[in-house]
This record gives sequence, structure tokens and C-alpha cells, in this order.
Amino acid sequence: MPSSPENSAEKSADPVDSLVLHATDNHVSWITLNRPEALNAITPDQRERLIQHLSHASCDPDVRAVVITATGRGFCTGADLRAGPSAGGSGAGERVPGERVAGERVAGERVAGERVAGDVARMIRLGAQRLIGAVLDCEKPVIAAVNGTAAGLGAHLALACDLVLAADSAKFIEVFVRRGLVPDGGGAYLLPRLIGPQRAKELMFFGDALTAADAARLGLVNRVVPPDDLEKTARDWAERLATGPTRALALTKQLVNASLDTDRSTAFAAEAAAQEINMTTTDATEGVAAFVERRTPRYQGR
Repeated sequence: MPSSPENSAEKSADPVDSLVLHATDNHVSWITLNRPEALNAITPDQRERLIQHLSHASCDPDVRAVVITATGRGFCTGADLRAGPSAGGSGAGERVPGERVAGERVAGERVAGERVAGDVARMIRLGAQRLIGAVLDCEKPVIAAVNGTAAGLGAHLALACDLVLAADSAKFIEVFVRRGLVPDGGGAYLLPRLIGPQRAKELMFFGDALTAADAARLGLVNRVVPPDDLEKTARDWAERLATGPTRALALTKQLVNASLDTDRSTAFAAEAAAQEINMTTTDATEGVAAFVERRTPRYQGR
């Protein structure tokens, strides 16, 4: 991945910056999970930083593609259930608002560890689902470069991306059933849309590890490459996207993501509206001019 984890303008004393590396190179935002000793299980703070980087990529015109990858043997093994409290949001390992630490006794408040109806749903909604939504809603194309095991929320983080590259040593695991849990992070939404309900149920009911080759065969992965080729392939794909018509790609992503949830008339209306919006962009004008002039278009992402 890019040799310098941070642009000089982005350097910070925040310790989470060492756990989520970030660099922008040739208009590509590289986001790298960096807790290899934990197989990149995500802490609440890491989750919030991922969401911030994806949000920034959406609004920064100099960012035209995103790559999410990781260091070490694991891509991401899900939410870190051992993580401590975080300053931002709810998620695995965090205290629910109103919870007290041991020894606190205030009338009307609950003791540490106590849960009431709504806490878990709120934790999932504000945690795992926000992360997956940030990937799906990012206005730039997002590539997952899966270097190792992607399990639970980590698998869903990869599968929410627009394109998925995987090292041939990578594995995908719907690990929830092994823990007696229901899938979270949008898994029951994503998987049936990618491979159909029956195959999705097979993966979720048994929790068996899926090799990269089998994931590609099912349609979960675009391409499987040797581990040493993963960065180069991700860079080639991302830089190719970064030279494309960025707004047209964003609108195309929105249309495709919405297509399975809408009827034909709604989809056709959205397509017409996207065409109307896109024809106001500089890149659309350039694309048509380049075709007429029989030359390669020079897109600016605007």
C-alpha cells in the first residue's frame, strides 16, 4: 500500500490514526486497517474513523476512488467485542448511555452491564449499520482489497464495497451462527442481493469458511490474485477509476444500489433524473466532445 500512511496535512496526535492508516495518492484514498495482532477486529474508534474517511472522500473533489484494505494476515474479523469504551457513538465494547460503572448508585440509573429494550437495536443501528451505510453511500467507487480473513462484520465491510479483490489466501466467514448470533452489519440485506437467498442462507446457517476462489465462483469477489499482486491490482483498478467521470460513476452506483429495492417505473424515473443531472457536468461535455473529435477524453471528476 502507499508507503506514507498519512499526508502531511492530515497528521494528527490521535492514537487511532495509527490503527486506521490513511493516505491519498493519485486521487485515490487508501484506508488501511492496522491492528494486525487482532486480525483487524474493529474497535468503536476505528469504526468512527472509517466513517469519517469515507464521508471525506465523498465531499473531496480531489478524491476520485477509495481502497479499503488491511495489514497482516486478516482483513477484518468483525467488531472487537473486547474493545473498551469509545468517545463516539455506540458499538461493540461500548457502554450504553445511562449505564454506570461498578460502585455508582444513582437513583433512576442502571448498573453497569444492565440492558433494557432498545439498547441492542440502537447499538447495531448506530454502529455496524452506520459503517456499512457509509460504504454503500460513499459518492466515490470503493474497492475492497481483501488480504486475509474477512469474518462477520469484516466480511460485510468487504461485500458492501463496489468492487472486491481478494488474495487467493483470503477467506470469508459468516461467523455469527458460531456465536449464536444473528448477522448484523447489513449481512441479511447484502448477501441475498449478491448470491440469492438460498446460497445466502447456506453461508449464514452453517458459518463455514468460504475460500477466495469459491467466493469468486459465487459472485462475491470480482477477482482473485496472488497475495503479492493484491496491492498492484488494487492500485491499477483504483487509478483507472480515478481517471474516469467521477460524477457519472457516483450516479451509476446510486442507480445500481437502488435497483433491487425499486419497481421498474421508479428505477426508470431515477435513471432519467440521473441522466439529467449528469449532463450538467464538465465530464459529460468532455466525453461527448472527445467522441466527436475521436480522441481520448480527459476527465476532471467534475
